[in-house]
Amino acid sequence: MKRVIWISMFMCATAIALAQAAQKTVYVESFRHGPAQVTETSFEVDLTGQNAAYKQSIKDSHGNERYLISILPQGPEGDSKITSWHVKLKDLHHNIYDNILLTTLQDSPDPKNNIGWLNPSRYAAVPIDAVRIMKVDSFYVVLQVTAYHFNPVDSPYLDSTTVEFKFLNTDPRTPQ
Repeated sequence: MKRVIWISMFMCATAIALAQAAQKTVYVESFRHGPAQVTETSFEVDLTGQNAAYKQSIKDSHGNERYLISILPQGPEGDSKITSWHVKLKDLHHNIYDNILLTTLQDSPDPKNNIGWLNPSRYAAVPIDAVRIMKVDSFYVVLQVTAYHFNPVDSPYLDSTTVEFKFLNTDPRTPQ
């Protein structure tokens, strides 16, 4: 009987470990469905308390600066501590839209409309380490937090986060 219990406990522990190791992928489509494509690129961004914001232009398929990706820190109002980061993509040809990484222009608690919120809370709508794939116009933005660190360790305050970005013209979910 003890052996059966031990085997059951081992199998449960293995199943939990595998479930935790399985990488979650979240796919959404922007409210934008135009023909624009990008010059494919990938890069990594290291964010810290001292270097908390990031901006980079993204070129369209003709080599012209067309989009602006930005990452901005979020935290308690009036405080310099960081609890999360927010990623936005702006179309420089259409300044009316502040962020085209949204599924709808209406405020929504739907996790799919919060895909750009990099929140390490266990209650976050999208897990911090999920692979996030967003179709915008006729291209894809893929981002993933590959590392993050709290300071102090048991606090909700981040002192660093690393995010990998890919801008692609083909769906990364389909095998090549």
